[in-house]
Amino acid sequence: MEQQMNELHRLTLTWTRQLEKSRIAEYTQLLNRPWRLIWLNLLSGTARGVGIAIGFTFFAATIIYLLQLLGALNLPIIGDYIADVVRIVQRQLELNTY
Repeated sequence: MEQQMNELHRLTLTWTRQLEKSRIAEYTQLLNRPWRLIWLNLLSGTARGVGIAIGFTFFAATIIYLLQLLGALNLPIIGDYIADVVRIVQRQLELNTY
C-alpha cells in the first residue's frame, strides 16, 4: 500500500512539473484577459511586419546592387537585360517620392 502511495505521489509530482513547464496557468490567465491578448497580438504582429519590411528592403537592395555589378561587366545578353531591370527600378524610385 505504501509503495503504491509513493508511486502515485511521484507520478503526481511529474505531472505538476510538466504543467509548470508548459505554462498552462499563464495561458489561462491570458485567455481570461482578452484586452491583454489583443494588445500582445497587435504588438507581435507589428514587430513581425517591421521585421519583414526591413528584411525585404535589405534583400532588394542587395539584389539591385548585385544586378548593377553584373550590368557593369557588359555581358552580351545578360548585361542588357540587367541594365533594363536596373533602369526600371531607378525610374520607379525617382517617380515615387514619399
